[in-house]
Amino acid sequence: MAFPIRTDAPVRRPPYVNYVLIGLNVLAFIAAGATATLPEMPNLKSLFALQSSQPKFYQFITYQFMHADIWHLLGNMVFLWVFGNAANSKMGHLTYLLFYLSGGIFAGTGFAALYDNPLVGASGSIAAVTTAYLVLFPQSEVAVFYWFWFTFGTLHIQALLIIGLKVILYDNLIAPHLAAHGAESGVAYAAHWAGYLYGFILSLLMLAVRALPRDQYDILALWKRSYQRAQMRHAMADPDAQARAVYGRVARPVGAVMGRPIQPVEPELPSEVTTLRSEIADALTLNDYKLAVETWEKLVAKYPDQFLPRRQMLDVANQLVTMSRFPQAATAYERYLKHYPMAPDRDQIRLMLGIIYARNLHQYETAATHLRESLTRLTQPQQRDAATQWLNVVSAALNQPPAGNPA
Repeated sequence: MAFPIRTDAPVRRPPYVNYVLIGLNVLAFIAAGATATLPEMPNLKSLFALQSSQPKFYQFITYQFMHADIWHLLGNMVFLWVFGNAANSKMGHLTYLLFYLSGGIFAGTGFAALYDNPLVGASGSIAAVTTAYLVLFPQSEVAVFYWFWFTFGTLHIQALLIIGLKVILYDNLIAPHLAAHGAESGVAYAAHWAGYLYGFILSLLMLAVRALPRDQYDILALWKRSYQRAQMRHAMADPDAQARAVYGRVARPVGAVMGRPIQPVEPELPSEVTTLRSEIADALTLNDYKLAVETWEKLVAKYPDQFLPRRQMLDVANQLVTMSRFPQAATAYERYLKHYPMAPDRDQIRLMLGIIYARNLHQYETAATHLRESLTRLTQPQQRDAATQWLNVVSAALNQPPAGNPA
C-alpha cells in the first residue's frame, strides 16, 4: 500500500477554498449518514447521487459531495489535501472553485455516458485537481507513505513519476486488471479517467494562454527546456558548431573531405562545455543555487571566456553576493555587462557593482567609474540617492571633492 501524504510545492497564500471543499465533503457525509437512520427523512445519498440512467442537472454538482463510506471519504480527502492546497494557491480562489466543480461535472458526464449506475464521490473532481497539480508542479517532490507487510516508511518521489505512473496508470489501469481477475470493484474508473483528462488539458490551456501565472517550473517550461536541449544536441553534432562553441569567431572550418578540422581541436571540449552549462541550468531550475555556483566556477576555471544566458548569469552573480564571495560576484557582474550591454537592468547592475567595489573590495577607482556611469542613467530616486551617497564615500576615500547631495 502506498499513498501521498504531502508535497514540497509552494503554498504562498492560504488555500481557503480547498479547506471549505474538504469541510463540505465531511459535513455532507455526516448529514447523509444522519438522514439514513431517520425513516421520515429522505435519503440524501440517493437524492443527491448522480443517477446516470436519468440524471438531473443539480446531481452533477451534488454527487461530488456524497461518499459511499468513511474510507471512500478519507481516501479522497487525503488526495484533495495533498494536491489541492498548492493548486488552490496557484490558481486563486474563484478559478480553483470553478475548476474543481467543472472537473467533477466533466467526470460525471464521462461516467454517465458509459454506465447506468449511480455515482457518488469527489474522485472525478480530485482527479482533475491531481493532473492540474502535475501540470503546475511537475518537478516537485511528493512524500509517499508505504506499507508492505511489517515494513513501512516514506519515500520522496518526483510528482511527474508518482502521479503519472502510480496514481494514474497503476491505480486506474494496471491494479484493476490484476485484482479479482477483472471482477467488479465498485470504483468509477471512467470518472477518474475523465477527470484526469479534463484537469490536464484545461490547466495546460490556461497556462498556454496565461490565464494561470507562468514560471520556470511548470510543465510547459519543462517541455521548452527539453526541446532546447534537444536542439542544442542536434546543433552541436555539427563539427563546425563544436569548433565555434570552443573558439568563437576564430574557429577554424572543418574539412569537408577529411571530415575533421583543418587544424585539430579537442573534440571533448565542446561536450564538456555543453554538459556544464546544462548542469547549471538544471541546478537553477531546482533552486540549488549553491550547486549552480560550484558548476559555474568549474566552467570558467577551464574555459575563462564562457558566459551564461542572461537570466542564469544574473542568478549566479546574485548568489555569489549572497554567499559573500564578492570578488567572484564582481567578475560575474562584469561578464554580465560585457555580454549583455543592452540589458534592461544594466544601470542597476552598475550601481550594484559600484557598491561592491567600494564597500567590499575597496577598489575605489573602479567603483567611481561604475557609480558615475549608473548615476547618469538611473531614474528611480532611491537608486540615484544610493549612487550619490556611495560616490561621496568613494570620493572621500580618493581625497576628491564630494559628488554632491542626492537630488
